[in-house]
Amino acid sequence: MRNQEFKEKMHEYSLWRANLIQSIEKYKQWLSRYGLETPHSNNIILNSLDGLKHDRITLAFVAEFSRGKTELINAMFFAESGIRLLPSSPGRTTMSPTEIFYDEAGGNYIRLLTIESRLEAISLAELKQIPERWIQFDLDCNSPSQMQKVFRELIATKKVDRDLASKLGLWSEREFEDQGGNVNKPDQVEIPCWRHALISFPHPLLKEGLSIIDTPGLNALGTEPELTLNMLPSAQAIIFMLAADTGVTKSDLEIWMTYISRARSGKSQGLAVVMNKIDAMWDDLAETNYETAIQSQIKASAEILKIDENTIFPVSAKQGLLAKVKFDKNLLERSRLPQLEAYLASDILTQKQRIMSSTITRDLGFLINESSNLVNSSLDHATLQLEEFKKIDFRNQEMTGKLMAETRDKQNLYMANVENFQSSRRVFIVQAKMLIDSFSDEKVDAIVSLAKDNITKSLTTYGMKQNIRKLFDELRDLLQDSIDITNETRRLVKAIHKKFKDEYGFSDIEPQLFSVQTYQIELEQVFDEGEAFRSSAKVTMTEQHIVVEKLYNTLISKAKNIIKQAHNDAITWSNGALTPLMQQIKDHKKQIEGRLQMLRKINDSKGTVAENIATLEAELTPLRNQQEELMNILQDMQLDNTAAFSTEE
Repeated sequence: MRNQEFKEKMHEYSLWRANLIQSIEKYKQWLSRYGLETPHSNNIILNSLDGLKHDRITLAFVAEFSRGKTELINAMFFAESGIRLLPSSPGRTTMSPTEIFYDEAGGNYIRLLTIESRLEAISLAELKQIPERWIQFDLDCNSPSQMQKVFRELIATKKVDRDLASKLGLWSEREFEDQGGNVNKPDQVEIPCWRHALISFPHPLLKEGLSIIDTPGLNALGTEPELTLNMLPSAQAIIFMLAADTGVTKSDLEIWMTYISRARSGKSQGLAVVMNKIDAMWDDLAETNYETAIQSQIKASAEILKIDENTIFPVSAKQGLLAKVKFDKNLLERSRLPQLEAYLASDILTQKQRIMSSTITRDLGFLINESSNLVNSSLDHATLQLEEFKKIDFRNQEMTGKLMAETRDKQNLYMANVENFQSSRRVFIVQAKMLIDSFSDEKVDAIVSLAKDNITKSLTTYGMKQNIRKLFDELRDLLQDSIDITNETRRLVKAIHKKFKDEYGFSDIEPQLFSVQTYQIELEQVFDEGEAFRSSAKVTMTEQHIVVEKLYNTLISKAKNIIKQAHNDAITWSNGALTPLMQQIKDHKKQIEGRLQMLRKINDSKGTVAENIATLEAELTPLRNQQEELMNILQDMQLDNTAAFSTEE
């Protein structure tokens, strides 16, 4: 009755994430305790922990007006309040995109951004970092009626001059005429009061890390590029809503083709298509014909959208909310809401955990494998040394002296290793700097600044399009120029590793190699997304300069972030590319010094051979403990790809 399965799965995911955070923190402490922590490893671990601690599971509800998105959100997540918490009365739909989450530091509130902010050349992401730009209303969570009253602001509208509405991208003379408008154009136009809403609410699911995006129809999707190109693609799942009595309409299909299909392109993103308002058919058809009609509508919609029928869920959000408020089990089953909730719990949350597991494995895998190899190597070396010592007669002073002389020779060789490593490292630093500089802020800012200036001066959409194409061509060239530097840097890293393996017998560790390919692909996707958005029916109909300008500013921001990420990743990679060799050199030094210390101890000892061997065996205990601790930490991580972290050789 209370969305129990979704809550339980969400709680399980939250516990898994908390356990993973704790395990990674233990791994960080393990590195520090055994002197294996480096600035590079510390940076990687802190980034992973930060990502986990700020992780949210975002569900984006997308549909045309009056499909029942807000009512479904009420039914699924806020029925406990006993009222229709978010405004979703007939004819009164949410006017601004709304994000619902829990902000522990900020408390309980609704923040609203004025619609006039569209006129400014500042992104939504930037505005979210400036609380004073938002109108805030505090929420009294002990008073559902107070919250209900505050939430009515989400549907607030006002009338403004037609020219202002046009500048805001909310009125188009061409669209007005195409929709059958008469000759007398209105002097004033009704528009939303707010551009965007942020709601912090202490719901148990939101506290666990759930976040909800409610999008108000085609108009918002067509006039807010940042919503379409940034927020929707970043959601873990999209819930796309249709009306059961109409199926897939023309505007539904436009939203699907332009915004949802592209948002999910090439991404592991969940999807549920909700066919709402099945209760409208209850009184009109007998039960048998009713079921046949529903299945027929599902089949037709699946064919149009080109998706599996199993991802389409017929529901009645209205009756589901009523059933939960009244504790009516039969009505809840008839609303079919539990089937949708079960799908989100079993598929979406499981998929999210799998993706997060893969991300952590990718980010920490090389680091943990490096730790595993090092601790295994140390233990193996100490074990072999013990077996060697067991076969030696240490009462023979000449033999002991010979072993000490051999060990000192190894110590001298080690010093040569260090000198060669430092020489190789100096060459690498020069090469790595060339790679990092190829993505420098100065180079990117020069390209972007010129493009923004040209776009601002463009008087036509065609001119703006040409300038954005030129920008992307120049950014492509920048990435292309870095490929040769990247390849040269990769060859150098491989050569250094091979040299130390061949000449000094170091372990054969496959080095991490930097690649530009990912950033090239992402850059092309951004350009393709922008072109699709620009040529969508809504934008084509309005041809609003402000909409197109905001689109290009969004594209520039995304493109700049991609190059920035390449720059940061190149720095991170260069800082750690030679770390495995450095760790092996340090370990090699530790082994030599340990061997000399043991030989001196045995040579000076007055005890028996058996006692000396027992002393050596005791030296293995800390290494075994170190290995066991690492194995326990990896088991506690509960990652899908734990095989990648195996400490077994």
